[in-house]
Amino acid sequence: MGLTVRVIEVRRPGELEAAFTAAGRDGLQGLHISSAPLFNAHRTEVAALAARARLPAIYRFREFAVAGGLMSYAASLPDIYRRNAGLVDKILKGAKPADLPIERPTKFELVVNLKAAKAIDLKVPESFPLKADELIE
Repeated sequence: MGLTVRVIEVRRPGELEAAFTAAGRDGLQGLHISSAPLFNAHRTEVAALAARARLPAIYRFREFAVAGGLMSYAASLPDIYRRNAGLVDKILKGAKPADLPIERPTKFELVVNLKAAKAIDLKVPESFPLKADELIE
């Protein structure tokens, strides 16, 4: 695909701004933001920094798109929680946890924040929002 991947490490909240400044300065064309708790805890700041650097970013939780991020694509957490409740029910009814199959997520959601796209002058193809599970306008 001709992509070059670069990892920018951030270990503390105080390093966020420098990381986004470096990404913009170095001419990166897009970001995939890790699902690490640090980023989730500071999702509004992360989304704002990506916008200020004018970098399109994709996130692992829909809450980032709700907080102003461009888009998220991830397993549906409500679906995972529902399925986990089913496993708990089986265990409480006597099933051995070791006998239960390992499950993978089956429902994924694409959330697109059109306001965030407009803020960074990103032209979104007409067909793209049609593929989204949720649009933020």
